[in-house]
Amino acid sequence: MTDASAIDAAAKRLALALDALEAALERRREADRGDVALGAQLQALSADRSRLAADLDAQVAQTRGVENASRDVMRRLDRAIDAVRSVLERQHH
Repeated sequence: MTDASAIDAAAKRLALALDALEAALERRREADRGDVALGAQLQALSADRSRLAADLDAQVAQTRGVENASRDVMRRLDRAIDAVRSVLERQHH
């Protein structure tokens, strides 16, 4: 092999190595972009989770309020029914 052909072969190997390095760098950049997108999605999901937890807490509190009001109404209705029964029993005797 002559010096010129050895230099040509080395230059070809160098070009191939540089092409492989460029391809590896591009794959790495794509992976980094994917990581950034995944991080953004994770932050969005975390914000959604926080909002949903707050909404759930508010709904639980509202439900408890409705349950308490319902119990109060039931007690009042029971008293009213008892009063009506009392009046009716007195009228029949």
